[in-house]
This record gives sequence, structure tokens and C-alpha cells, in this order.
Amino acid sequence: MLNKTDHQLLEQASAGDADALGTLYDRYARLVFGVALRIVGDRGSAEEVTQDVFLRLWQHAARYNSETGKVVSWMLTITQRRAIDELRSRRYASQGREVALPAALPLGEGDHAQLTQVRADLQQALATLPTAQREAIESVVFGGLTRKELAQRLGSPLPTISTRLRLGMEKLRALLNDESH
Repeated sequence: MLNKTDHQLLEQASAGDADALGTLYDRYARLVFGVALRIVGDRGSAEEVTQDVFLRLWQHAARYNSETGKVVSWMLTITQRRAIDELRSRRYASQGREVALPAALPLGEGDHAQLTQVRADLQQALATLPTAQREAIESVVFGGLTRKELAQRLGSPLPTISTRLRLGMEKLRALLNDESH
């Protein structure tokens, strides 16, 4: 299993192979946990997010499309979305109190190098976007705002914010896929 590509392992997992999912877990659990911890800010919630990410991989492995990006990128997208959902549910549960994010990301050396490369690729791709699209993505995807909150903050119509996000994400996807091939 160790010599198989992530894509091969995900295909096997979609066919019900628990060992393939276990190999993906061994490869990426620390990275997923580190990203989740960076977003949610506490170990318990980060562990729950990590478990949920791998459960979703198991349940939805057949949905992965290799043309849209690498397996690790898909996995980190799931992680980011699930972690932001966790923050939002906390925000609503605490009646509007903001949740502070930690400043440091505790990762192993291999995880840190991989995350550093992903971050550098993403920052480079973000820098090429028009300012309005980049700011929308940074606020909603990385900042945890809803589209409605961003629209209110900027005084822009909600459809404008949605269009900026959609176009920016399409451009990012194309740029990041070009780098991965």
C-alpha cells in the first residue's frame, strides 16, 4: 500500500478498502490535524475535525475528480470547510463572541515542508487574482465570514460577492492545477 499513489489509494477506498483509507490516514492525518488546529484553535475540536475529514473521505471518495486537483488539496479543502463550520457553530452557540485563532501551527518537519509548499503555491496564485476576487476569497475562505457578512461589510450586493468568489475560485483552481501537472 505504501508505494501506491494517493489517487490509487482513494480509488481503492471508494471501493471499500479500509486499508487504503488507513494508508491515506497515515500519510496525512498530522497535516489535516495541523490545519484544523490552526483554524479551530483547540486540540479537541481539531481531533474531531480530523476524524470527520477522514470519515467524509471514506464516504465520498468516489466523488473525487483527479482533473480538479491533487488528493491532498481536496483533503485540505474538506478540512478547511469542516473547521470553519466548527468555528461558525461555536460562534452561534456563544451568541456572537469571536473565537481567537492561535498564532502557531505545531507540525512535524515533513508536514511543515508540505504545508509550506501548499501555502506558497496558494499565495502565489492568490497574488495573481484581481484585488476584489482575492479579498473576497481571503475573507470568506480563510477569514470565516459568510458571503452575507462580507457583502454587509463591503456594502456590496450579495450576488456581486458570490460572483467574485466563484470567478476567483475558478481562476485559483486553474492556476493550482497548472502547477500540479
